[in-house]
This record gives sequence, C-alpha cells and structure tokens, in this order.
Amino acid sequence: MGSLPIIDVSSLVSRGPGSEAVGRKIGSACRDRGFFYVVGHGVDRGLCRQLEELSHIFFAQSRETKLTIRMERGGPAWRGYFPVGAELTSGEPDEKEGLYFGTELGEEDARVAAGLPLHGRNLFPEIPQFRACVLDYMEALTELGHVILRGLSASLGLEPEFFHERYTSDPLVLFRVFNYPSTAPLREGARNVWGVGEHTDYGFLTLLLQDQNGGLQVRSGSGWIDAPPISGSFVCNLGDMLDRLTGGLYRSTLHRVRNVSGQARLSFPFFFDPSFDAAVRPIPGLSDAESKERSPRWDGVDPATLTGTYGEYLLKKVSRVFPGLSLPPRPPTPDEPGGR
Repeated sequence: MGSLPIIDVSSLVSRGPGSEAVGRKIGSACRDRGFFYVVGHGVDRGLCRQLEELSHIFFAQSRETKLTIRMERGGPAWRGYFPVGAELTSGEPDEKEGLYFGTELGEEDARVAAGLPLHGRNLFPEIPQFRACVLDYMEALTELGHVILRGLSASLGLEPEFFHERYTSDPLVLFRVFNYPSTAPLREGARNVWGVGEHTDYGFLTLLLQDQNGGLQVRSGSGWIDAPPISGSFVCNLGDMLDRLTGGLYRSTLHRVRNVSGQARLSFPFFFDPSFDAAVRPIPGLSDAESKERSPRWDGVDPATLTGTYGEYLLKKVSRVFPGLSLPPRPPTPDEPGGR
C-alpha cells in the first residue's frame, strides 16, 4: 500500500523559486492520501528537543501533581491536563494522557470577556522553561501552518493568500501534548487497545511531531499504512474543513494510534484551523468540477452538508470527547438574536 510522501517546503518558507512545484506535490498528496511528511520547514530542532524533554519531566510526575492543572480548572477555555482514559474517541476511552493548550489570551481579550469557548489562558505546569517553550513552539508552528496553506493555495490554482485573507488571519490554534503508555499492561478495566481510535481531524491542518517510538497509522484504501517517525519532520494531514472547502477533492483521512513500542510514546499534534467564527463554504467552481463521488464517512457526517461556522462545528465535536466537561454555548454576536 506504499508510504506517505515526503515534501521539502523550504522554497515555500523562503518564498523562492520552486514554490509552484512544491504546491503540485502537496496537491498530489492531498488528493491521494491527505497525509504527507514535511521537511525543510525551518522550525528549530533544538526547540523540538526541549519540548520533548520537558514533556517527559511533566508526565513523570505523580498523578496528584499533574491533576493540579486538570482541565476542569481551565473552564470554557478547555485547557489543562487529563489522565489516561478520560478522553473519548468514537465513544471509547483512549489509552493516553495529555495536556491541552491554545492561543494565550488574557482577560482583557474581548472573546475571553464574552466567555467564548476555547479562548483564554493556558494552564502550565510549574516546570522551569515549560511555558516559554510551549508558547515559542506554537508560534513557530503557526508560521509553518501559514506556509503550508500557501502551498495548498498554489495546488488549487488560488492566490497565495487565499486562506489567510478569508480564514486564517486570526486562526484558531490548538495544541496537544500526549503521552501514550505502553499497551502492556493496559489500564485496569480498559477495553480499548488503541491510544487513539480511528478518527478524522476537524479543521484545516494538523502538524504532528512524534518521538522515535511510532504508532501512527493512516487509512489507505481497504487497509492501513504506518507513518513512522522521520527525524526532523512533521506529519501533516488535512481536516474536515479542507474536505468541505474542496468538495471532497482533498479529503480528511482516517487515522489511529497504537503504541506497541514497549515504551511510553510522546506525540505533539498542533491544529491550525479557521477562525472560530469563519463560515466555511465550498470554493466556487472547484468542488462542482473536480470532486469525486462520496462514500459514507466513518462518523456518518458528510462535510458537504455542513453549515454555520467552524466554531459551531468544533463545539459539537469536542463535547463528545470530554462529555464530563460542559462547554457553554457560543455567545450570540451583535447581529444575532440576543446579541449586543
């Protein structure tokens, strides 16, 4: 069934010669698998190593210490720590623990003041350098997200800043740090051997840094292919909103994780998504002309039928991931009933 393509994006980073050729490679990967490796990205490898080292320190702490920044304390910002088995995928508990982060916003931000879900301050562990490292990493990956979307624009014959001008001038940025214990022994009473069960992502792009232990698998036709770690790379995959925008020409693809390395596995998925209030609609002329006949999706949801904003879609999804964490509904905007 083959492997995932490896794409050097250095010409996109520098905006130099060769950008169009890189765009064509990205387009081919998006049509074929919806997954590819990114190299030549310019993200500081020392920063990635520091992030991994600090994450090992955090997860080695006692459960009691980690729970001092549990997600319940993050409120509607949906930030903080969750223990193994607390997160659900397709209704089944995942065999992982993790930390949730997002764009750091203070109380003075209008969205935070209004109680907009998924916006606010992060909860950081009391580990030296941890906060600075996470914020620096998110900034670097945000820049890389913009770079890859320029390549996607080129692959679709669009202006370079098509996505930035319409969807990502103020992207919704979410970042996770996950620790997957060895599958032997499993958590007591666990029925699910998967670190994360099969699923698709929600937004535009996921950029994944993974340690040397591997475990990621990608759906390909009727089977699965491994996406092993490649030093200095990120794994990039598309989410449901790019499926929606392209009318299925570029698909969000099922993937899953199982840690069989015999060691704890760290992974760092970074989600680069449309702004919360963006209305994501098919690109005129593109989807009608080029989309393929759709087969039923794993979750019964057809992205072609989605309406409303990205934030509304996202909140419906995340409420199923942590059903014990209540998220308030999105506050009305001034031009809606009940708005100010």
